[in-house]
Amino acid sequence: MGEPAMVRSEEMQKTQVDPETAERFIAEKHIGERIKRLRLKKSMGLVELGKHTGLSASYLSQLETGRVVPTLRNLARIAMVFSKDMAYFFESEPAAVFRVHRRSERVRMPQTGVEPPTYFFESLGYMVPDRHMDPYFAEFIPLEKGAGPKPHMHGGFEFLYVLDGELALRHGDRESVLEAGDAVYFDASAPHSYQCAGRKPAQAIIVTMHQLPTQSQPLPMRATAGPVPLPSRPAGVTPLRSDVSEGKPGGSM
Repeated sequence: MGEPAMVRSEEMQKTQVDPETAERFIAEKHIGERIKRLRLKKSMGLVELGKHTGLSASYLSQLETGRVVPTLRNLARIAMVFSKDMAYFFESEPAAVFRVHRRSERVRMPQTGVEPPTYFFESLGYMVPDRHMDPYFAEFIPLEKGAGPKPHMHGGFEFLYVLDGELALRHGDRESVLEAGDAVYFDASAPHSYQCAGRKPAQAIIVTMHQLPTQSQPLPMRATAGPVPLPSRPAGVTPLRSDVSEGKPGGSM
């Protein structure tokens, strides 16, 4: 009887981790910094995060600065709010995003749903994961008489810079003719359309930016299951959802 008990004791010693080692591991993983990045990415204050997690703003502040070590349960609360797996906080830090798109690697695509197409486009960011904007190079073809562009709309904002030629941009009830060097930034939730306004094709850089919720906007909620089993979701924990649509320029190209 003595030998099995000794074996069990040795196994317990192997599986137990002293608090100092645990704190050092958490510090090395920069968990507090990761929580802060998630919060700022949602334009969320400490008080607001506290309302979603049931944790105090003071505790969250100390957590982000590394003055306190989170329990797994509290970390699970935070992970649920941002729809993240617990593994997110313990994985190695991802490398900084840096992706070169060579001209020879890009694919020229025609406008979809319109024959003949009135423009062609090339994605400038298709290989970037979790991107917050979609940049494109677009070339607009002169339209035949009687033909008109097809208005569209999508969430977020859009930036357009004309490289060459003339481009007519209609936004709601407004219409502007842009020339090389002109730029425009607008709310893409209003109907908008582009049309070549000259005799030669117009070229432009278009960037569609995904809209993130701000403190003044209600945060959409979504319940998601995480990898760490909890008896039930802690009271007050409300996950967030970020609706990011990936597509073509203007959301319908």
